[in-house]
Amino acid sequence: MSAEKIRQILAAHGRLSVDAQSLDTGDDLYDAGLTSLTTVNVMLAIEDAFDIEFPDNKLNRKTFDSIESLVEVVEELIA
Repeated sequence: MSAEKIRQILAAHGRLSVDAQSLDTGDDLYDAGLTSLTTVNVMLAIEDAFDIEFPDNKLNRKTFDSIESLVEVVEELIA
């Protein structure tokens, strides 16, 4: 469920150069067009959607590298 919601957020806020639905969970989001500015928009939308807050140690490129990495962090923060 988290992966599908994150795909929807990426489609709405990521301004990717490819369709978010076509991405594999391990694909590099920065190669797909994610930028530092859109990363902030995606982060805020994820925080709102899942009622979480990213801690400072998760605000890095590795966290936002792929759908898979985002799902891992979101699931960790929800738990």
